[in-house]
Amino acid sequence: MRRSTPFLVVVAAAAAVLAAAACASPDASAGDAMADRPSGALPVETLTVAFAPAVPAAITRKTPAKVVINLETREIRKRLADGVEYTFWTFGGSVPGPMLRVRVGDEVEFHLNNHPSSQMPHNIDLHAVTGPGGGAAASFTAPGHSSTFSFAALNPGLYVYHCATAPVGMHIANGMYGLILVEPKEGLTPVDREFYLVQSEFYTAGRHGAPGIQPFDMEKALHEDPEYVVFNGSVGAVVGDNALKAKVGETVRMFVGNGGPNLISSFHVIGEIFDKVYTEGGSLANQRDVQTTLVPAGGSAIVDMKLEVPGTFILVDHSIFRAFNKGALGMLAVEGSENAAIYSGKQDDQVYLPEGGAIQAMPVEAGAAPERELPRNELLARGQQVYAANCAACHQLEGQGVPGAFPPLASSDYLMADKDRAIGVVVRGLSGAVTVNGQPYNGVMPSLQLTNGDVAAVLSYVRTNFGNRATDLVTLRDVQRVRAAPPAAH
Repeated sequence: MRRSTPFLVVVAAAAAVLAAAACASPDASAGDAMADRPSGALPVETLTVAFAPAVPAAITRKTPAKVVINLETREIRKRLADGVEYTFWTFGGSVPGPMLRVRVGDEVEFHLNNHPSSQMPHNIDLHAVTGPGGGAAASFTAPGHSSTFSFAALNPGLYVYHCATAPVGMHIANGMYGLILVEPKEGLTPVDREFYLVQSEFYTAGRHGAPGIQPFDMEKALHEDPEYVVFNGSVGAVVGDNALKAKVGETVRMFVGNGGPNLISSFHVIGEIFDKVYTEGGSLANQRDVQTTLVPAGGSAIVDMKLEVPGTFILVDHSIFRAFNKGALGMLAVEGSENAAIYSGKQDDQVYLPEGGAIQAMPVEAGAAPERELPRNELLARGQQVYAANCAACHQLEGQGVPGAFPPLASSDYLMADKDRAIGVVVRGLSGAVTVNGQPYNGVMPSLQLTNGDVAAVLSYVRTNFGNRATDLVTLRDVQRVRAAPPAAH
């Protein structure tokens, strides 16, 4: 392995040089970009960046400028999921890094500053740059140092930037990526709201939801087996109070990137259709009426949509287990008046009882370390983490459920009436008609692949929160007893 690294570095460098040479071939776009430069010195402005999901303001000037960008690299421990922390390597202290916005024809003076507390050197490869390595070699910066280089913004489009210091994959996997928009001379079509969204993966040593500080796992990264796939750097970064917000009648534009480092994103908004898509981040809206668009690792897309009805629209990677089991899920909360001509909502709800049907139980992992009863505070803290990772997608963050689909866990008479029955539902799943708080539900809940300790923790948490007033916690022994007993009718 030690001998292979220099070879890979040489191959990567050679590929970068060849790609840069190809990009440097003159074309109409490059010529057009330089044609409207004033003959004298360009006016100078310092770029104001925006952090996800915010987007920098549209450019209103009609001629090029010299744009100065200052960007700092920092290594920061932050939240990856509830109860899970990770040491992110960042541009600007955030994952993704801030969104940058310039105009075609601009001269960009780029300053990369590596914070003295960093343990690693960093650089930046901007896919918008025509030049070797996208600026990577010119921007290689040791901790406590600053590097400067310049480039001409020749081609309009939405481009990824990322760190390209060896090992490149590790720097990207730890959070070093973002988007730079190079606006065309005429600008983009105006919209009411713009949002910035980047998907990426994290490869942690611990399994999904395992608490504590999680280190990077190179073996999982090499096998492209992430524990987390997220929007904007962490689980839940774009849900609940952090949801994107808009109103009925508005046109929304999303600048969507994929930092990777490995997976292709199948980006989809449940309940909406993209009126226009700028595929692969190009400067033309070349597709209309699109349900799902592919965003390659190291690539982007721009999607526009007109909002016709109110509600919460779910953003997902439609490789769907990534959304509901690994974190690639966000929300667009739309306020406004209902429009029954476009969407009626539920008009009727009757009982339907076909014959047959069963739920196949999912086995609990064998060979796990012996579990122990946790003190109350630890048990409830663990339960909150398990709930966020496994239950919140359906039953919602505050346990309110979804009317007609997922029963509420908040102030739930069904949940609180029988502790053993509640344990059995989590362990074995549930199907068929039930009544919760006076409302009928008839769906399917699969058994959850949880340890006995996690079952005890999540039920203790739910039964003592969301308006539920249980005085007795669910113990490890309770779960072991119910799991060993024959299934009871629910």
